[in-house]
Amino acid sequence: MRVLLDTHLLLWTAVRPDLVPEVARRLVDDPANDLFFSVVNVWEVAIKRAMGRRDFQVDPAVLRRGLLENGYGELTVTGDHAIAAGLLPQIHKDPFDRILVAQATVEAITLLTSDPVVARYPGPVRAV
Repeated sequence: MRVLLDTHLLLWTAVRPDLVPEVARRLVDDPANDLFFSVVNVWEVAIKRAMGRRDFQVDPAVLRRGLLENGYGELTVTGDHAIAAGLLPQIHKDPFDRILVAQATVEAITLLTSDPVVARYPGPVRAV
């Protein structure tokens, strides 16, 4: 399975593994799965860290480097992703989450999310 993590799950996996739900942990640890992060995850961490958010105090450069070193694939944002994000129903207002859903849909990657609102999107979105 190809797996994309939402930003909170990605941060928890990297720095707070005790917060990762067991079902997500099993999927991340399964060597048969291909793990991905998005430049959107890194962007969200950079912006929210600069805003002083206490739950985003990870250096985005260190996070990205660690993910790459641990075999995660990196997804860039394309025009197709932007178009797909604009076509999503107005379930969630957060632009970071919306583009992650769009990327998962366009790329046929399962998006794992800890956010029950994001999990309401149709397509390859799985709540954990």
